[in-house]
Amino acid sequence: MSDDAQGLRGPDHIGALSDTYPDPRVRAVDPAFRAMVPRLTSVERIATGLRWAEGPVWFGDHRSLIWSDVAGDRMYRWDERTGAVSVFRQPSGNANGNVRDARGRLVTCEHGGRRVVRTEYDGTLTVLADSWDGKRLNSPNDVAVAPDGALWFTDPVFGIAGDYEGHRAEPELSTNVYRVDPVSGELTVVSDEFRNPNGLAFSPDGRTFYLVESSREPRPAIHAMAVGEDLRSVGEARVVIEGVDGEPDGFAVDESGNLWCGWIGTERSAHGVRVHAADGALLGVVDLPEPCANVVFGGRAASRLFMTAGMSVYSLATNVRGARVGF
Repeated sequence: MSDDAQGLRGPDHIGALSDTYPDPRVRAVDPAFRAMVPRLTSVERIATGLRWAEGPVWFGDHRSLIWSDVAGDRMYRWDERTGAVSVFRQPSGNANGNVRDARGRLVTCEHGGRRVVRTEYDGTLTVLADSWDGKRLNSPNDVAVAPDGALWFTDPVFGIAGDYEGHRAEPELSTNVYRVDPVSGELTVVSDEFRNPNGLAFSPDGRTFYLVESSREPRPAIHAMAVGEDLRSVGEARVVIEGVDGEPDGFAVDESGNLWCGWIGTERSAHGVRVHAADGALLGVVDLPEPCANVVFGGRAASRLFMTAGMSVYSLATNVRGARVGF
């Protein structure tokens, strides 16, 4: 690993977690899941020594993964060709969620900066959103690209609840879901009805919007909503996945519409990734030794699952590909 990857531990901590095939950490609940992961693959740790890994985003043109260490106030880059890890940005504004926009530029949610920024091709930062109605945002958490190129992001209070993942402050706004128009840059509220909205994604056809509500009672859940014909609104929310033995955080949707959900277990044995069909049925589980905050598909065929989990980043080869969202 690169010397400038501060705090990361070396090769002895990297590699496959199991010494046999099939990997017992990959468990089918529904028989259909067995075809979704090759038998001759295993969960691999590709980086460790972080504080709270989040926001993985794949750059296929550079064959690299970028992610955030929220509490470490850094962003890191992993090179698929060499396995080397380097610091991508420091300080990062306590960066959390990341995505590439319709033109391939990196878009980042900052807890510390209380804003959403875009990294231009020359490396400079453009602020896309930092306030609403004259008041500061709370702590933008996660971001997704809609089929029309708009950016939708969540704004819970996690980054202002203390000084570990941001800066302690009193909230000035409700915990809204926002949309940044792809042409005008106008910021609008998509929804104000959720308590601490978190991870978000769209179905492959772009007609369904999925959202984690972290502070829902009696337990966290993933909601599904129809995207309005105006592409700026959503219909009535319905719960498709409830937090059982823990809670979902960030997630990714595959080409068939299945949800691969980072899972923070109430017990260590429940940490990992849970894979659900679009109707909420549990298909399979990927057990991890740490709470999983977020996932993304990447690699040569967009079929390698990358998982940011606690102090480490893991990967798993699959037989499915990440969704390409669009109408």
